[in-house]
Amino acid sequence: MARMRSSRQYGPDLTPPWKRSAPAPEVPAEVDLVVEEVTTGFCGAVIRCEKTAQGPTVTLEDRFGKCRVFPMEPRGFLLEGRVVTLVRPAASPAPSGPARTASGSLAVPGARARVARAGRIYVEGRHDAELVERVWGDDLRIEGVVVEYLEGIDDLPAIVRSFAPGPDARLGVLVDHLVPGSKESRIAASVTDPNVLVVGHPYVDVWEAVKPASVGIAEWPRVRRGRDWKTGVCEALGWPVNTGAAWQRILGSVRSYKDLEPALLGRVEELIDFVTVGC
Repeated sequence: MARMRSSRQYGPDLTPPWKRSAPAPEVPAEVDLVVEEVTTGFCGAVIRCEKTAQGPTVTLEDRFGKCRVFPMEPRGFLLEGRVVTLVRPAASPAPSGPARTASGSLAVPGARARVARAGRIYVEGRHDAELVERVWGDDLRIEGVVVEYLEGIDDLPAIVRSFAPGPDARLGVLVDHLVPGSKESRIAASVTDPNVLVVGHPYVDVWEAVKPASVGIAEWPRVRRGRDWKTGVCEALGWPVNTGAAWQRILGSVRSYKDLEPALLGRVEELIDFVTVGC
């Protein structure tokens, strides 16, 4: 008769070694990291980590702005389809020189946000606004400049008239795909108010204004005409066709102005200068 093996060979849970799950890799829960919670399927970007009496937790925000808090349990999340264990990120070392904002400007410690001025900067969509906030947010708050998004510029002349720009209420507009002969260029040319500055970048969408290397790709794919550009990009890169999650992935790769193309950097700086002139 075969001798029964001791349960000590299998550990306290009596699970044979070949059936035990391998430890999941530990991933720091950095802000803007996009993960999926394995039990609920909730997918979102990390917005904060906290230490509680019950253990560390992570707060995720999905593309609709809904937030949920989850315990940071082993093997509790999926990152790009891979099971991982989220851990609290290490504290950043203290800077050795003068602190700078994400735009490269010298930071002003303890500076309070200025009361919003009458002037505004308009951008086409939510992604444009989030990218501008990501890089120039500190500068804009000190200058008191508010950025708003329009969901397109087809009605730009009417929007400008409604804003009623003047010397003390200048309006700057950032346009996607502002190239000669485009619909956008014709709309921009129809705005002639001296207190309005319309500038743009050459990219079909602001996604392309993020340097490919920062996103971890060789280049932005070419999408055939007539195809939804963002969907085509996701498919070409082998990403899930979820433009909200894709954008969080792209936005999370932007740490400073160094991650953006010069064609966008110069235009945003130009608009900030325009709406704050004389102040």
